[in-house]
Amino acid sequence: MFILQHNRLLSALSLFCFLWIPAAFCAEEPTTHLPQLNPESRQLLAKFFEYDSTIPLESRTVEVKTVDGVAREKIVIRSTQGFLAPGYLQLPAIGSGPYPCVLLLHGWSGSKESWYQDNNYISGGNTRKRLLENGYAVLMLDAQCHGDRIASNDFAPVNHHIDETVPVGQRRKGYFTQCEIYLQTVVDYRRAIDYLSTREEINADRIGVIGYSMGGAQAFMLTAVESRIKATVACATPSENQPFTLYAPQNYAPDLGDRPFFMVSGKNDPMCSIAHAKELYSLISARMKDLRFYEGGHRLKPDFVPHAVEWITMHVGQKP
Repeated sequence: MFILQHNRLLSALSLFCFLWIPAAFCAEEPTTHLPQLNPESRQLLAKFFEYDSTIPLESRTVEVKTVDGVAREKIVIRSTQGFLAPGYLQLPAIGSGPYPCVLLLHGWSGSKESWYQDNNYISGGNTRKRLLENGYAVLMLDAQCHGDRIASNDFAPVNHHIDETVPVGQRRKGYFTQCEIYLQTVVDYRRAIDYLSTREEINADRIGVIGYSMGGAQAFMLTAVESRIKATVACATPSENQPFTLYAPQNYAPDLGDRPFFMVSGKNDPMCSIAHAKELYSLISARMKDLRFYEGGHRLKPDFVPHAVEWITMHVGQKP
């Protein structure tokens, strides 16, 4: 029932955007080739991420183990639509709380485990360890249908594309659309910030975000709709040529407010060209913003990690 309601909302958004097509694009001299929604459509888009904050979190810690010499809690929180969102929370081994915290958003087909592997596709372990070493707590969730949440997709890996060359009975299941996965995950992270506010070890006034690929796109979405985010790093964010797609990052860039925003891109990324990255960057409204290109494609070497953590340190701050 809840997914049906979201589908109806998406249909309403599509109709709304269609009616506003003449205003949705820069009419005379466009400053960007990435198609955009107009301000009225973006206001409607933001409503998809609203949620009932009175829903009990029902949070609990289901496991504690030592990882890389630091205790790691596996936590579960109740999100919207009845979903349970599992994640990992680690506190730094240095200093004492309350600690600032960084939300880590993984990529498509990854999971919260991706942040525990060094030199992998998203340089996850490299990023997490450096944050902990610099006095930050870290929290990462499984995106909808990913990791421990694969049961929602009948235990099949996520795949929103239909491969017509594969017989119907052998195709990977996809019970959730890409839009539904992105939407639910962003709301889950809003609920996660609610949870962090209940933890005395966490300074919920100092929350940062680092996302990679799908997580980069979600970082745009989350920052635009969540005022409690202080600073963001979006890495290898895929560009999107369809303006009426919920996860097109250009629909959120103008509404990021004045929160510091750092874009990390590959010089040869087939999912986001240099031109598209620059165009997207030009739409970001923050005064404190930066865009850096690194060698590589959609997969980057860990060269960007020190700069990402430096950005967080500069703009989220450390324990006073």
